[in-house]
Amino acid sequence: MPLNIVRDADGLPRIILTEPTGSSAEVLLYGGQVVSWKNERREELLFMSSKASWKPPKAIRGGIPVCFPQFGNLGSLEQHGFARNRMWSLDSDPSPLPPANNQSSVDLVLKSTEEDLKIWPRSFELRLRVTLSAGKLTLIPRVRNTDHKAFSFMFALCNYLSVSDISEVRVEGLETLDYFDNLINRERFTEQADAITFDGEFERVYLSTPTKIAIIDHEKKRTFELWKDGMPDAVVWNPWDKKAKALPDLGDEDYQSMLCVDSAAIETPIILKPFEEWKGRQEISTVSSSYCSGQLDPRRVLYGFH
Repeated sequence: MPLNIVRDADGLPRIILTEPTGSSAEVLLYGGQVVSWKNERREELLFMSSKASWKPPKAIRGGIPVCFPQFGNLGSLEQHGFARNRMWSLDSDPSPLPPANNQSSVDLVLKSTEEDLKIWPRSFELRLRVTLSAGKLTLIPRVRNTDHKAFSFMFALCNYLSVSDISEVRVEGLETLDYFDNLINRERFTEQADAITFDGEFERVYLSTPTKIAIIDHEKKRTFELWKDGMPDAVVWNPWDKKAKALPDLGDEDYQSMLCVDSAAIETPIILKPFEEWKGRQEISTVSSSYCSGQLDPRRVLYGFH
């Protein structure tokens, strides 16, 4: 079946993914960025800034931006690298993955251009498969080294999650882990809290994180479960009020209804030899219940995540 591609008001082509239970997702060719994910009740699950810029070459604040080949300002490139403000293409040959020939999946590819090689002289192919299923959104990123020398890179999927009220949210699964606190010169600490809660600006890179993290929204009685593979770090970010006012593409009150929890490879960059390929995987699913400590649910302990 042909993909459902529409052009939005800004002229950016977007792919609309649908599946039988009625949920949907929207993916832009610009940045290879997921900008919407709605459940079967048409509730938006991803946050999008009320002041987001939809004009290239600016990055779009919200949804799931792809950070490659650099995270943040940890390198000489622009913030978060250049993949999120390039025009990607539909990928007709996602090999070795089987072709996705349905309306709930799309394959995108970004290949290095002459312009990219000037600022980052490494030849690459970056692929992303986005798949929608009932209650779940799966992203499979892959990077192939098409150069004649090895290179290393950082990678992150920045998940802007929509929450009812940030002060009512808690994150489980990162207890006792080491993290870099970006608000204190990237100093390294160990998490002491039983669960992470929010009462001010927060920007930490958690290291060697488990495959599953739960983001529990008490007010909505909804839990996001983030399951990831190949991306050992997790970034947790909320700008809070002062930083929100300072960011031109974020509404002053937007911080109250968003939380970023990113799947990432930052502390130890990924190294690829010529013609090698790296593959990551991320699944976000929603569970309707404000209580979702997977470790304590005997069914999940017995039968695992899937």
